[in-house]
Amino acid sequence: MDFSIIWANWPLYLEGLWTTVQLVVLALLIGLAIALPMALMRQSSNPVLKGLAWSYIYFFRGTPLLVQMFIIYYGFGQLAWIKSTWMWIFLQEAYFCALLAFTLNTAAYTAEIIRGAIATTPHGEVEAAIAYGMSRWQRMRRIILPSAARRALHAYSNEIIFMLHGSSVASVITLVDLTGAARIVNSRYYSPFEAFIASGVLYLLMTFLIVWGIKLAEKRWHAHLRPRTH
Repeated sequence: MDFSIIWANWPLYLEGLWTTVQLVVLALLIGLAIALPMALMRQSSNPVLKGLAWSYIYFFRGTPLLVQMFIIYYGFGQLAWIKSTWMWIFLQEAYFCALLAFTLNTAAYTAEIIRGAIATTPHGEVEAAIAYGMSRWQRMRRIILPSAARRALHAYSNEIIFMLHGSSVASVITLVDLTGAARIVNSRYYSPFEAFIASGVLYLLMTFLIVWGIKLAEKRWHAHLRPRTH
């Protein structure tokens, strides 16, 4: 194994790392903002709202992320009416197309995680809130959502990791993320092992940091479940 190839191209890997982190963090933040109202729509008694949310979640969970990104990056460019609107300013950029695909995809998975956590809220908590005189939205804001967030944390940590690993498809549309950097190094030196082992190690380190951060969050949010020491 020739480590000199990795060291010679370390700035390229750092550039790819920064692009990957940007895409994943932005997609998760924006996706979470979309997922919360989508999850509430899924729990709604209104059949129109519930159907719209179900259709969105079913489509983005039922199709591969790569296909979704190709539709956005290549497909929208074939629609003449889009090219004549302000949307083309963004849709002609590979970075924005990747971010849009990642955001819509993770929003669908996160919405289903939140919906499941809301649906499993202990009925006693809701009854106590009703007895206290809370309105529906007060119960949702003060009792149901905080309780659901604690239960959803572990499942959401998996979604964060899946989003990190899934972001590797961004290199297919010319973005230089971590995988894209490895592909460039491989094309220069014809050394796939060295090229991809470096990006693999960086993915592994980021995954470790995510798991460590989630464990700290679980330790804080679930502190009331730990047995008390006397």
